[in-house]
Amino acid sequence: MNFQQLRSVREAVRCGFNLTEAAHALHTSQPGVSRQIRELEDELGIALFARVGKRLTGLTAPGDHLLPIIERVLLESHNLRQAGQEFLAQEQGLLSIAATHSQARYALPMAVQEFRGRFPNVQLHLRQGSPKQVAQMLLDGEADVGIATEALSDYPQLVAMPSFRWTHSLIALPGHPLLEGELTIERLAAHPLVTYDSGFTGRTRIDLAFAEAGLKPDLAITAMDADVIKTYVELGLGVGIVAGIAFEAERDTRLRAVDAGHLFGINMTKLAVRRGAYLRSFVYDFIESFAPTLDRAAVEEALGNAPSEEGEGSALAELLVHAADARQLRAAH
Repeated sequence: MNFQQLRSVREAVRCGFNLTEAAHALHTSQPGVSRQIRELEDELGIALFARVGKRLTGLTAPGDHLLPIIERVLLESHNLRQAGQEFLAQEQGLLSIAATHSQARYALPMAVQEFRGRFPNVQLHLRQGSPKQVAQMLLDGEADVGIATEALSDYPQLVAMPSFRWTHSLIALPGHPLLEGELTIERLAAHPLVTYDSGFTGRTRIDLAFAEAGLKPDLAITAMDADVIKTYVELGLGVGIVAGIAFEAERDTRLRAVDAGHLFGINMTKLAVRRGAYLRSFVYDFIESFAPTLDRAAVEEALGNAPSEEGEGSALAELLVHAADARQLRAAH
């Protein structure tokens, strides 16, 4: 049994059982991936995949049971490398952060500046995506830390921790009637809106507020980030609803803003890490720079919600037990 066999199984599942795509992801050949899977199945004494001819069509029942164990073995191998690097280079390495555009553009800069001042030898890799893409980057091990308002709490494999609260703001051209008087959902519904796409930056709360009022918003334009929204509001194509942190009076001189928190409520941005992942010391430092309430003790307490090793057993040991049991069964027959 070796890690390449385990990676071949994991990647075959991730690629929808397409071995050509799995081979591309692993930088090897399709026959090589197929051979690695067969050799692991032979050693375990069970078929992990259902097949039609040579084509994989899905996981067998044993394969479905063993896949989480395989993923934990690979995660622990990654953790082992990370722990080794921790001792070789206490303040060097790579920190990969996945965030939505709004977080990367408006919430992260101060934390990144502070972190770079303290850890100049740590390379920062900033990746942007939708909340679901941020979650997937964490799950795939492509990011150490993920930051978003939506989606992160939906994945049991992630530990999502509250980092800061924020509200939406209405933005409009100077002199717009909505900037004067009480801002109500009824008044807002009478104007074309420019706001976030579904699943981005608290859009769920916006939709809910209109639905509870029995109103349908006039969505003129939706976009993934606040900069695009502000551009189209400046062109007079509607009034905008953006995260309050996205409006900067000293930069957005052609626009005006009023708080809309009373309409759409308070949103919570989450910071997430993969459950069971080994975090190097400088990762804890970055997390605290971004969200001062999340010091190392708080993060470790949150990570402690994961099942203990004693409770669920070593992933590698569990897989080896299955292999030993399978060999005994074959020998008995």
